[in-house]
Amino acid sequence: MRIALVVSSLMVFGCAGTAPSEQSPAAPPVDLGQQWVKHAAEYRAITRQVYGRATAALPAFIEDPNWSALPQQEDAGDLPPAVILDVDETVVSNVDFQLSFEPPFANWKLEAWTSSTVATPIEGVREFVETARNLGVTVFFVTNRPCELKEGNPDPCPQRQTTIDDIAEVGIETDADHVFLSEERGWTREKVTRRLFVAERYRVLMLVGDDYGDFIPCMRSSPRAPCTEAATAEDRLAALDEYADYWGNGWYILPNPMHGSWTSFD
Repeated sequence: MRIALVVSSLMVFGCAGTAPSEQSPAAPPVDLGQQWVKHAAEYRAITRQVYGRATAALPAFIEDPNWSALPQQEDAGDLPPAVILDVDETVVSNVDFQLSFEPPFANWKLEAWTSSTVATPIEGVREFVETARNLGVTVFFVTNRPCELKEGNPDPCPQRQTTIDDIAEVGIETDADHVFLSEERGWTREKVTRRLFVAERYRVLMLVGDDYGDFIPCMRSSPRAPCTEAATAEDRLAALDEYADYWGNGWYILPNPMHGSWTSFD
C-alpha cells in the first residue's frame, strides 16, 4: 500500500513538474515530382530520348505526303511541313518556379518570375528545333499562357513577348507569327482550335508537349470551347488506345509530374 502511494505521488508530481514541450512547426511536405524534375538524371534522360526519337523521325514524315500528326487533317500533301510544340515543361523548364512560388498559383506570378529570370531549356529541344528548321520545317509554339491586359501597357497581349523572350533565352529564335497564346483571337485554353489554325496552312508533322491537351481535344474536367462536355478519368484512359498509333509516332509526350490537366482527376 505504501509503495503504491509513493509511486502515485511521483506520477502526480512528475506530471505537474514537466512543462509541455513546444512543438516545432511542421516542415512543408517535400514534393517528389518537383524534386525529380529538378535533380534526377532519369528525367533528363527521358527528355533527351523523346527529342532524339522525334529528330530521327522527321525525314520520313517529311517525305510522306499522306502523313499528318493531326487526325482531323486530310489532303495536306501540298502544304509545307510544320511541327507544333508546347512551351512550359516542353521548351522551357519552370521547375525552379514550382519550387519557389507561394501557392495558390496565379498567372501573374509565373509572368513575374519568367520576366525576372533566365529561362532554362528542356534538354534536347534546341537540337530538335535546329534540325527541323534545317530540314525546312516551320516550328510553331502553342502555349496556354494567357493574354492578359496590364495597367499602363497598351499591348493587348504583353505575355507574348515574355514568352518569345523565354524561348530565345534557351537558344531558339521565334516571333509573334509563330507563338500562339490562349485568350486571344477568341482562343481558349483548349488547344485544338490553334492546332487547326496552323493546319490551314501547313501539314503538321509532329506534336510535342507534356499534357494530354497538347495532343487530344476535350480531355479536361472543366471543358473549354469548342468542347462542351467534361472528360472523365476513364475517357482519358480510353484515349490511350484510341490514339495508340500516334504515341511515339508523331506525338511525343514529355513527363510532367508537377502540374497539368491530370491534376483535376482522381
